[in-house]
Amino acid sequence: MLLLQKTLPSFTGSLVLLVQHNVCKLKNHGRFGSDTKFSGDGYFRKHLKSGRRYFSKSRGPFVSCSLVPSTSELSDARVIYCVAPAMGHNQESHPESNFRVPAIVSALEKMELSPMFRGSEILELHSFSPASVEDIASVHTKAYVSGLEKSMDQASQKGIIYIDGSGPTYATATTFQESLLAAGAGITLVDSVVAASKSSQDPPMGFALIRPPGHHAIPKGPMGFCVFGNVAIAARYAQRVHGLKRVFIIDFDVHHGNGTNDAFYDDPDIFFLSTHQDGSYPGTGKIDEVGHGSGEGATLNLPLPGGSGDIAMRTVFDEVIVPSAQRFKPDIILVSAGYDGHVLDPLASLQFTTGTYYMLASNIKQLAKDLCGGRCVFFLEGGYNLSSLSYSVADSFRAFLGEPSLASEFDDPAILYEEPSTKGGFHGWIPDLWTNVTEDCWGFIGNQIALPSLLR
Repeated sequence: MLLLQKTLPSFTGSLVLLVQHNVCKLKNHGRFGSDTKFSGDGYFRKHLKSGRRYFSKSRGPFVSCSLVPSTSELSDARVIYCVAPAMGHNQESHPESNFRVPAIVSALEKMELSPMFRGSEILELHSFSPASVEDIASVHTKAYVSGLEKSMDQASQKGIIYIDGSGPTYATATTFQESLLAAGAGITLVDSVVAASKSSQDPPMGFALIRPPGHHAIPKGPMGFCVFGNVAIAARYAQRVHGLKRVFIIDFDVHHGNGTNDAFYDDPDIFFLSTHQDGSYPGTGKIDEVGHGSGEGATLNLPLPGGSGDIAMRTVFDEVIVPSAQRFKPDIILVSAGYDGHVLDPLASLQFTTGTYYMLASNIKQLAKDLCGGRCVFFLEGGYNLSSLSYSVADSFRAFLGEPSLASEFDDPAILYEEPSTKGGFHGWIPDLWTNVTEDCWGFIGNQIALPSLLR
């Protein structure tokens, strides 16, 4: 924090005030208030009057209702986003707090990256439905979903309960409904991006500013701050509703997305690629975890050693991520966007910068344009230093807009130290099992671990 106060005194001070303002505003908002009562159909009927549409059991299984913007709105937009801050899902002093999304919203306003300043160029979708239980059950077991819903009575009585010891992962009385809303925001963005791609070769990028995060949530339960696998649910939805068979998921959170990994481990049509800090929570995501059965080779885990930074990530993107995506030929790209690899984040020891995240956002946008008609949606995962989180997301918006990065106004190169990748070259620091991933031997990772033909 001292660093930020020295480098950006006006921004940091203003950001704190804006975050406080947005937290109060969202708490007083009927949809997100911490005292909101979610009472089944009555809650949904209340919001139908104001134009918000929610799923109905009468629509049958596997159907979610979302209000997609008009063709003209989509054609003008370059960025579309949803905000689902889960204001009632909060534990004091927990890093995954309800300050996170308001901090991002405040930064977007402060840096004039909101519809108020950009008009139709940036579009916020206010009308979106919670995911249906059937949507959630496309990834998670029905026993888990029903059990979590039933546990809300206990959470209401106690104020807060722990639903998983890993993290730990907590729940409040509103967690179930707010988690449905987070997943629903991602689904609506998929609908919107797909709709836009039918009339434009350069559709807007989508960003779900949502919580709770999702990539640790396994099919059978919550884990690591995560309740429902938002990106996994959106992937299944894209396949089922839009016929987008081949889904490429990039997860650049500092922690391995074990939940997404497990959900698609034997699925050849969903390619899951994760970069994460080696040895960090939850300890999964080894280089030899490449999928199972027919899905062997459609999972690629790239653990980065502590201290890796911009050079390492740029190299990995150019030499591994791009060729993987090109060979897979996706119909849509979904991104688990975790900003906890930032050098200022307290929960890990990579040293990504705001500039790293600008590079990722810009390059992923181009990758989607080259391979799948520009269809791409980002989903917020981790990021626990509010300043680095909000500034990095804002710079991602700039990348989507094709505008120059302002990372130099935030990043302080003086706090960075030499990356392992500069000590003896790129292959000098990669784990042994990764050293054979080169252009000449894409059929193998490490010690004769075969990848399928899509990577040959």
